[in-house]
Amino acid sequence: MGTIEILFLFDVILALTILWVAWLALSSPDLFRSIVFFISFGLLLSVVWVRLNAPDVALAEASIGAGLTGALLLTALAKINASNKPPSDTDEKNTNPNSTNITQKKDHEDTI
Repeated sequence: MGTIEILFLFDVILALTILWVAWLALSSPDLFRSIVFFISFGLLLSVVWVRLNAPDVALAEASIGAGLTGALLLTALAKINASNKPPSDTDEKNTNPNSTNITQKKDHEDTI
């Protein structure tokens, strides 16, 4: 097997892997997994740009496409998960006996 055949085989495997990872990113019901697949997709695309002799585009794809965008998506997911989290019992309890709970204040104002 010559160098050209090995590179062609590598390109075919890379193309199939990119299609497979793209499908996984789009079809995954779990958002965290989708973001991880999206980051993997961006990194694989940077390998494609290197194979096409465009290292500047590959660097931009890796840093912006996979790195920055992935970090922003993970941060957004963390904020969504934090806002959807039900309040715990310790949040509702008043741990400081000298301060008053907002609902207790409102109830007290309603009775006056």
